[in-house]
Amino acid sequence: MTREPLLRLTAGMPIVFGGDRITHVPEALAAAFREGDRLIVVQETGDLLHVPAAVHAIAAAAMDRAVAAFAAMGGISDAQASAFFERFAALLEADEIWAPIAAANTADVAAAKARGRSTTRLLATPQMRADMIAGLRRWRDAAPSRGRLLERLDWPGWSVEQVTAPLGVVGFVFEGRPNVFADAAGVLRGGNTVVFRIGSDALGTARAIMRQALAPALRSAGLPDGACALLESAEHAAGWALFSDARLGLAVARGSGTAVAQLGAVARQSGVPVSLHGTGGAWLVADESAEPRRFAQAVAASLDRKVCNTLNVCCIVRARAAELAPLFLDALREAGERRGHGCKLHVAHGDEALIPPQWRDARAIVRRAEGDSDEPMVETIAASDLGREWEWEDTPEVSLKIVENLAEAIDLFNRLSPRFSASLIAEDAAAQERFYQGLEAAFVGDGMTRWVDGQFALGRPELGLSNWRHGRLLARGGVLAGDSVFTVRLRMRQRDASLRR
Repeated sequence: MTREPLLRLTAGMPIVFGGDRITHVPEALAAAFREGDRLIVVQETGDLLHVPAAVHAIAAAAMDRAVAAFAAMGGISDAQASAFFERFAALLEADEIWAPIAAANTADVAAAKARGRSTTRLLATPQMRADMIAGLRRWRDAAPSRGRLLERLDWPGWSVEQVTAPLGVVGFVFEGRPNVFADAAGVLRGGNTVVFRIGSDALGTARAIMRQALAPALRSAGLPDGACALLESAEHAAGWALFSDARLGLAVARGSGTAVAQLGAVARQSGVPVSLHGTGGAWLVADESAEPRRFAQAVAASLDRKVCNTLNVCCIVRARAAELAPLFLDALREAGERRGHGCKLHVAHGDEALIPPQWRDARAIVRRAEGDSDEPMVETIAASDLGREWEWEDTPEVSLKIVENLAEAIDLFNRLSPRFSASLIAEDAAAQERFYQGLEAAFVGDGMTRWVDGQFALGRPELGLSNWRHGRLLARGGVLAGDSVFTVRLRMRQRDASLRR
């Protein structure tokens, strides 16, 4: 069988995918494709992804550096790793270093706003800066994770040990959140290396962090230059090229659900393990035994800002709806007032009667990424749409569903949600146990939803949070942190030279 390079594409050319399906090359793709470019056929969907030769070269060069750096990390001491984290933190703490980073971030935010893009996660606030510094110092003080003995089995004349070891190069594609640099750098604690790809919204900020703090910290600690590499490309194709590189030990993606799912499919078909963090939106359920004040407080505390663990869907059992629904509405309104931009409610079809006329007839100025929008404050949605995550800026936006009982709430969550996070407000311990056992979720609580965060809950800066949409995770928890990126090696020690099988 002859294998020839792909030199060109023609409009309408059939492309086989998934083993038994065919898609066709669109005219625009055929016109853009040049000799030396690459075509990735997503086997799950038939998507045709064009990777220009120049973009592929950028990704391959970054991987080359990261692979070489990984080979050198075996000779790097844990003390050097600690020195890197301290130096990175100290540089971010220095105002003269932070000033150009802040300037780059201001430019990124302005450009994103001009394009109608969301900036809720992009802005490098003083709190974000403080969290980055604190996270790096947690990694500085963390116990070494390389060579940790997990288990030892002693046999007559010999023994075997299971020991942690670095996994390799971690490919990390993420949305415009500058703090992710500090989170993902945690993989160096375990002897791994990392290649970053960040979107155009935050690329200027990322370059400034690399230039002003991260790269100097690597040099200061004597770590190899390629241990943290940034893809110098804003094109989506850079992420596709990175995730299709079989040299990756792990592909981590976080951002919008569709983009993350596509990146995950590219990595999987390339034989690269994936950790996807693309769809969030927490659920809160009020059972018959819910204590009213605790319920209201949980709603309010879960709507302070929009991130993946923000309250997205609230379910109230019908027996308590007349009492608890007004408390829910009050908490939602107060959350909007705190942010200065009102609120937005989506109520499941058939449950509108519980919403007072002054809500149903009102309008709200809703702050969207593309600008302010005059909209009805309450809109009806089908129950089948409860899985939609509301991406809001400054106007808290949630869905409300009245359920007959706890079992219905559990069923709706398991069928419609991303199987990410849910909390139950109930004083009945048996109800809490039924909820925990019946729910297909990685994160389950009995209060506010915003607790779901690696740094807040576990004291470990996270690379991301996993849902169970694509199945339960193998041998690790839902919080992916720097010290959870490892493999396991077995080491045999023979005492009896005459040992035979």
